[in-house]
Amino acid sequence: MNRLPSVLAAAAITVAPALALVAPATADGGPFQVIKQFATHKLEPRTNFVMKPDGSSGLRPDGSRIPNIDSVKATIRTYYNADSTGIADKTDSPYISELDAITGKWEARLDSLYQHASAGGDTPAIVFDADDTTLWTYDMEDNAMHFNFDPALQDTWVQDERFPATPSMVDFVDAAEQAGFAIFGITGRNAGQEEATLGNLAKVGYDEFDADNFYTKWTGTGDSQQPDYITCATAKCTTVEYKAGTRAHLESQGYDIALNVGDQWSDLMGGYADHVLKLPNPTYYLPSPNLPGLREPNLAPRTRFHMEPDGSSGLTEGGEGIPNIDSVKATIRTYYDADSSGIADKTSSPYITEMRRLTTKITPKLQDACEAAVERGKNPAIVLDADDTTLWTYDMEDGAMKFNFNPTLQNEWVQDQRFPATPGMVALVNAAYDSGCTLVGLTGRNDDQKDATMGNLSKVGYVGFTAPNYYTKWTGVAPSTQPSYITCAAAKCTTIEYKSQTRAHVEDPYGGNYRILMNFGDQFSDLIGGHAMVPVKLPNPTYYLP
Repeated sequence: MNRLPSVLAAAAITVAPALALVAPATADGGPFQVIKQFATHKLEPRTNFVMKPDGSSGLRPDGSRIPNIDSVKATIRTYYNADSTGIADKTDSPYISELDAITGKWEARLDSLYQHASAGGDTPAIVFDADDTTLWTYDMEDNAMHFNFDPALQDTWVQDERFPATPSMVDFVDAAEQAGFAIFGITGRNAGQEEATLGNLAKVGYDEFDADNFYTKWTGTGDSQQPDYITCATAKCTTVEYKAGTRAHLESQGYDIALNVGDQWSDLMGGYADHVLKLPNPTYYLPSPNLPGLREPNLAPRTRFHMEPDGSSGLTEGGEGIPNIDSVKATIRTYYDADSSGIADKTSSPYITEMRRLTTKITPKLQDACEAAVERGKNPAIVLDADDTTLWTYDMEDGAMKFNFNPTLQNEWVQDQRFPATPGMVALVNAAYDSGCTLVGLTGRNDDQKDATMGNLSKVGYVGFTAPNYYTKWTGVAPSTQPSYITCAAAKCTTIEYKSQTRAHVEDPYGGNYRILMNFGDQFSDLIGGHAMVPVKLPNPTYYLP
């Protein structure tokens, strides 16, 4: 994700105060006062969020309060210093620095932990999880899976022993053994993966783990059955039941678990350890209910986050301060009331509630403004983006793409005219058109997609869009070339340059001499750059286009 050029980033900050003057006390100010209240005055994303780990924060009809998934990915990649393909830097990153600091702190405590655990006559022990505790899965999670777990692909990586060691952890495990601790591994990997996991651990430098001290989960086939020391409330054991039960078994054998180390809160819940060490991991979230009657409020994810939209917070916030990507997905899906396949409810959801509230409030005021402007000879227009402003892309973004943009797949959906209307927008747009406002479409879709886009708009009920007033981006292949009214600082125009200068053209006599009353978009880059009396930001946490 590219950052805005500095001059445009400054514009994103300075343009907002000017909006306070959208309806000055002049002769023609009166008709437009009615729409002033809907202006998005701060044309930049929110940076502070409250998000519960289970996704329930998506029940609020306020999409701006959900961490944008593209910004979350950018933040995670900054934290791991990952390249554009999703491969983490193995020598230097904020993640590596944080792991160094964490293990250094706990290594200094090993002697005191040992003394305390041995005071009662038991053998002091330390328990380690596998994935992202001793073995580092980042490249699989990002580069191979694109943050969408695939069990078949995971098994391939496990059997091929592809994982490097988690930074600093080989030295920490060595130090723990040298301090006298018995070492154990407890992982959610299954018994069919045990041999490969032990091989991988040895391959990257661990010599403390073997078949006798490393516990994997039973498969339920052949000799791999649930051990008699594990009891569970239902036929399928939870992670906490399995891991806490295994720790209880170890303690029954004469061990005192001085420290339990894991990257998931469910690795640590359930007791049977004197101390717990949570390692940072924002790349996935594996929740599990705690044991009946046991409350451990300190063993829970953070719910308040600071996140800059460009991903730079990955340099400063630490792993626990980055919104976990699985929780973000769950929150987004709750907001759209999407099913497990990533298909949004088309009749009822917090998103639909928010859109209908917004459009219901705007529509009558916009009608008044359009009619008043026509009476005064102002040639009024409204500008509308396409994706998630007039046409709703959620099912493509989640159901088809799994939040990983694919331009080939996007073009198929565009050409097939598969998109439903954005909730509430058909009635708003048609009412504005009926009240005398010209409709101006302005989208980042390209010229080759123009006919299909206009066909899709008509198909879902919009009236009033015309080819001369529908602007798509040039492809660079004649006759689709950059228009003369667009000038850009570099060879590749930014979204803001393209859209703001197109709006300027629309206001120019050569572009129609329109008075743009409202500019609607789901991205801040749709709105930044002026040339509209009132910019209106629609909610969209499913992607970010700076």
